[in-house]
Amino acid sequence: MQCRPQCGACCIAPSITSPIPGMPAGKPAGVPCIQLDDLFRCKLFGKPERPDFCGGLQPSLDMCGDADQPREYAMRWLHALELATQPASKK
Repeated sequence: MQCRPQCGACCIAPSITSPIPGMPAGKPAGVPCIQLDDLFRCKLFGKPERPDFCGGLQPSLDMCGDADQPREYAMRWLHALELATQPASKK
């Protein structure tokens, strides 16, 4: 499956705890990554400085929905995953 054009949900919805160029402490959930361009594409795609978390998050029907669903579907799905994987102290 290919990324949906102008989506960027995976670069906004989840928290990232590893350093990102321009965001040395990572990023909180719901905050757009500084490496997300105006067309919602990753400026670090394919580069070694891209966090492992990002490379491991691949588009899928479960996460992204089908082609007729808006990016809000992916945002909701990723938000639910974020909540489900938080440490017990943050729930």
